Amino acid sequence: MEFDVAIIGCGRVGLPLALSFADRGLRVLGVENDPERVAAVRAARMPFEEPGAQETLERVTARGAIEWTERVADAARAEHIVITLGTPSFSHIEIDMRDIRSALDDLLPLLRPGHALTLRSTIAPGTTDFVAGYLAKHRGFAIGEEIFVAHVPERIAAGRFFEEIVSLPCIVGGVGERSGEVIGRLFEPFGAPIVQTTPVQAELAKIWTNILRYTMFALPNRLMMECEMYGANVFEVIDLINRDYPRGGMAMPGFTAGTCLRKDFTFSEERSPAPGMLLAVSRVHESVPLFIVDGLKRRLGSLQGRKVAVLGLAFKADTDDERDSLSHKLIRLLERELADVAVHDPLVRTPTQSFDEAILDADAVVVATNHSAFRGPGVLRAIADSAKTDAVIADPWDTFGAAQVFGFASEIAALSGSR
Repeated sequence: MEFDVAIIGCGRVGLPLALSFADRGLRVLGVENDPERVAAVRAARMPFEEPGAQETLERVTARGAIEWTERVADAARAEHIVITLGTPSFSHIEIDMRDIRSALDDLLPLLRPGHALTLRSTIAPGTTDFVAGYLAKHRGFAIGEEIFVAHVPERIAAGRFFEEIVSLPCIVGGVGERSGEVIGRLFEPFGAPIVQTTPVQAELAKIWTNILRYTMFALPNRLMMECEMYGANVFEVIDLINRDYPRGGMAMPGFTAGTCLRKDFTFSEERSPAPGMLLAVSRVHESVPLFIVDGLKRRLGSLQGRKVAVLGLAFKADTDDERDSLSHKLIRLLERELADVAVHDPLVRTPTQSFDEAILDADAVVVATNHSAFRGPGVLRAIADSAKTDAVIADPWDTFGAAQVFGFASEIAALSGSR
């Protein structure tokens, strides 16, 4: 075959993986249907931020170790086919399989004995067996003998790909007798431990990795709302919970979202034996933007005509990824209150105002993303000097270290020692 591995879907999961394979001497074909993204990588230009990716892209491009195509069917030119497509769910808690089905249908006529198909995206329990059954049904392949199918879940944090691809255990859930062995060998060049298991256990391990974090972060957000009800300080309560207590470990509040955490619980909720439990967790997180808006209204009154500066569009600190960020929900809610919303984010590709423009004469400032650029006394001093005298700051992340979710700018500046 012409290529060792083809990656179908060269987004934030697939592209760094393709580059990592190419950097280790494999012949790689990247498959991507976004023409702008294909044009960027062909020009050796990363379409998004990932530490170390730009240098790796330049290196493998110079060596001719990677090629690009917009046709899914071309992936059959590789021995290994890795699917890293987006895996959404419908709004009524049903998994959307259309992208995976479409890729399989494009590949079906071209698959032949010896091909190995890896599902890298987050998928619902039973999906790997469905894919194997789909290939067997439509082409008659003996899975695990002629064609190899496995789920190898991606569990790498945004911004840490090249660090974690070589260190995190690589879970391989193979179908049939030899799928795990064959597909495990593909990932051996990274040097991380290979852990063989069943397909459904690999699927559950990935889903519940994210559910665990989503649930853990819901507790401090729920506590933050309860503290507002009782006039308590959530940061002091968390300190009381955790300080010198062996069974503490309460996390800090904030906007918990992102393309994985905000949707992956639905892969379990679809057929949950305890329906509604994870939906309740989701509702806690989804209520945080409204909690912020209501908190501003309690302190300022009507927000109509008030200028509110929202700092941060990304879902996570120090990334340019704004997919499924709750900042967008916050902005929509503020606009429904007829507030004049100004937005600044120094990293995302969406055009935003400058920091100075956003905070100038603001009635309120919301730290929606805890970027490093928003930390430090200089930022707080600028807000205190440029915003209105009685401006309210909402800082659920405690970015400024004042231990106040809501406070007036002068008060926050004094508490943080920046004035």
